[in-house]
Amino acid sequence: MADVKPFVCVRPTPALASRVAALPYDVYNRAEAKEAALRDPLSFLNIDRAESNLPDDVDTYDPIVYAKAKELLDARIADGTYLTDPQDCYYVYELIMDGRSQTGIVACASIDDYANGVIKKHENTREEKEQDRIRHVDTCNAQTGPIFLAYRSNEVISTLMNAYKKTEPLYAFTADDGITHNVWRIVAAEDVAAIREAFAQMDSIYIADGHHRAASAVKVGFKRRAESGSYTGDEEFNYFLSVLFPEDCLMILPYNRVVKDLNGLSKEEFFAEVEKHFAIRKVGTEAYAPAAKATFGMFIEDEWYELTAKPELAAITDPVASLDVSLLQDYLLGPVLGIGDPRVDKRIDFIGGIRGLGELERRVHGDMKVAFSMYPTQITELFAVADAGLLMPPKSTWFEPKLRSGLFIHKLS
Repeated sequence: MADVKPFVCVRPTPALASRVAALPYDVYNRAEAKEAALRDPLSFLNIDRAESNLPDDVDTYDPIVYAKAKELLDARIADGTYLTDPQDCYYVYELIMDGRSQTGIVACASIDDYANGVIKKHENTREEKEQDRIRHVDTCNAQTGPIFLAYRSNEVISTLMNAYKKTEPLYAFTADDGITHNVWRIVAAEDVAAIREAFAQMDSIYIADGHHRAASAVKVGFKRRAESGSYTGDEEFNYFLSVLFPEDCLMILPYNRVVKDLNGLSKEEFFAEVEKHFAIRKVGTEAYAPAAKATFGMFIEDEWYELTAKPELAAITDPVASLDVSLLQDYLLGPVLGIGDPRVDKRIDFIGGIRGLGELERRVHGDMKVAFSMYPTQITELFAVADAGLLMPPKSTWFEPKLRSGLFIHKLS
């Protein structure tokens, strides 16, 4: 059973929510983060990437960066930018992108559920990336970037969310990128109890996005346990900030690929190798996005082609090997183009689907030779991989829209 609890939320005053809310810290490089943060001193990016407020020669991971983050967070609480709700609550968080709504529950999930596999993972994490957020959370004594979790749809939770969405929202604003954010607070005791019980009946919840933030929050929780000498399990450090979405409202965009060269092959030799495992059909000059699993778009020399996996590939049932990203890697990128480890190979790059197919064409006209457009990984495939205790290949999923940081803060004590 999953332990998903309401919490005392530190959050921006309604009048300032649109200025505070910021994209996640890891979608920016340092220069981009500084430019975005300094456009508005209330943007949460100033706290999430506190090096933006320090001289450029200060290392991103210097202890003074985390001390600055705490200083800024404390200052925003003191000056009234943030308020603290008086009791434990859940929140309904709706994001609308291009007219499409995605609605979830803001809550705190259990570090024990993460440790014992009730909260399931599908990606590995890297220690160096974890350490940054461990220091940030520990120094600020707060979790500030929610983990994106998914669950199999539940009628009780969906009914309550829809009922609250008919009431006056706590926040309602449209950000500069066109994404609308609406928030409602769930405070009625019977509704809080119903939601907690509904989650308690679930034996699996899944990390959709934010594996490093989740791992970092969990490690801080276990660190706090060790430092306390004794604990009851009810302390706030036993839980981490999350937004939980039902599977039927989620949208996964494709994660497309571009490759620098043909691995020494001529175009004709390359096509001959590809045809061993994929049927090739010329599409023309109009950009091609696959409409079904086991099909791919390929752009080379100003022409688009459709690649269709041959029956022996489409028949693969292993939850990882059957993923489209695996089929492309295992039967084309690896053996034909020589991309052995896409995590480190400098000849391949990955383009999030939010950037469109025009970006693939632009790259091929510039520094790349061939591009591949992907059919998006399905949420059911993600669940199947996680349920099997396996890991997805790198760059398998791109979730949109992105959750904003700074709207919900969970203090650890």
